[in-house]
Amino acid sequence: MSVELRSKSESQVCTEGDITEKQHSSCWRKWLLQTLSEEEFSCPVCCDIFRDPVLLSCSHSVCETCLQQFWETKGSQECPVCRRISSRDDPPCNLVLKNLCESFLESRSQRASAGSEICSLHNEKLKLFCLKDQQPVCVVCQTSKKHKNHDCCPVDEAVCDFKNKLKTSLESLQQHLKVLEEDKQACEKTAAHIKYQAQHTERQIKEEFEMIHQFLRDEEAARIAALKKEEELKSHMMRRKIEEMSGEIASLSDQIRNTEKEMEAENIPFNVSSTLKEVHHTPKQHEKVSGTLINVAKHLSNLKFRVWERMQKILQYYPVTLDPNTAHPRLHLSDDLTTVKLRPQKSLLPDNPERFDVCTYVLGSEGINSGTHCWDVCVGDSELWVLGVIRESEWRKGGNFWGSVWRLSYSKITDEYWTQCPGYTPHYFTPTEKVQRVRVQLDWDRGKVTFTDLLTSSHLHTITHTFTHTVFPLFCSYSSSPMRILPANTSVTVEQQI
Repeated sequence: MSVELRSKSESQVCTEGDITEKQHSSCWRKWLLQTLSEEEFSCPVCCDIFRDPVLLSCSHSVCETCLQQFWETKGSQECPVCRRISSRDDPPCNLVLKNLCESFLESRSQRASAGSEICSLHNEKLKLFCLKDQQPVCVVCQTSKKHKNHDCCPVDEAVCDFKNKLKTSLESLQQHLKVLEEDKQACEKTAAHIKYQAQHTERQIKEEFEMIHQFLRDEEAARIAALKKEEELKSHMMRRKIEEMSGEIASLSDQIRNTEKEMEAENIPFNVSSTLKEVHHTPKQHEKVSGTLINVAKHLSNLKFRVWERMQKILQYYPVTLDPNTAHPRLHLSDDLTTVKLRPQKSLLPDNPERFDVCTYVLGSEGINSGTHCWDVCVGDSELWVLGVIRESEWRKGGNFWGSVWRLSYSKITDEYWTQCPGYTPHYFTPTEKVQRVRVQLDWDRGKVTFTDLLTSSHLHTITHTFTHTVFPLFCSYSSSPMRILPANTSVTVEQQI
């Protein structure tokens, strides 16, 4: 870069003889900084203020780093401005330009720190705002090549518009912060509920297993008692036989001793015939009785299976259990998840996506997408109840989701029974007796939902539909009277393989 003086001469900046050489140099530098624009202090490669400029043989100046990178890219030592080949591998540093650039940066920094209302290039007040470049400008900047033909407005108007935009953005941020805080509180409540669920479920598991353990302990005690009883009976029988044979052995031993004494005597006894008769007496023969040993097979044969078979009498199987994570906050579920009734007030439960928030509904814990399924429900004296199935993908917030529910309903207020399915008007009917137990049978493959009165074994209604999605059993009870899912009959059978 070559710095050319414009119309002014050095004598116009300072008068010779009135200042020292040092002051002369300072005035000269100050005049240059005020006269030259930022573009004239900019590197032609990086377009930023020169950093360690070097002077090429063609008189152009470039940042040392920019020049090396340019040469590496081009593969030749040409000038980035005029493309002339440089005669030197290491061009000298342009100290004059370097000092001027440092002074320019220092001056701009001082002006910026002194106040942002002064233009760093033209030392004029920043009264305008360039809407295109989004920066304050002075009246000289407005007519310069950089901002020519750009729309400008007074700084005050730009500040007002900027504050309005900031206000709008701030309100949006504040609203977002509020939502985040509410979501955080909801997550904290959910975390607390998860901890409660885990503790409550753990307690229920322990109680269930304690019941099983107690049954096994009682069963073990009963079987050991039966073993001890058999042992006592058979041991007593053996003791009696042993005592009987011990008496016979003692009697025979005495007879043998007496006979041996008579044989040792010198005189022959006069009752020889009697003695011979006693000696020739045949001892009593004891028959061996079968079944005297412990019947080990009776106690151990298929022990685990027979214990499990007996366990069926105390265990109950429910074809459907309730999912507490779907229950409306006003519903109370039993610990075994088979009974539901209405609470007086809502519980503080997480508003998770699976939960109903308007209608007092709860779903079964497992979805159905094939086969035939059946479950029995005791509705009792509930004032309002609903039984049926609902599509899994149905949105559960709000109360408008009858487009995917197949149901049987009852209202005590109107004393009416009706069925309803998607796309059809309700079907009202009057049963012969009040319905208290209902069997819901779903044939997913054939597309049928059948409702039966269990007490009278009478068919109530059948809904036909072609199912294409997974459905869940649906339950609704708007009464403090409990609605109970009834256990299914179970049996143990053994199949013989031929």
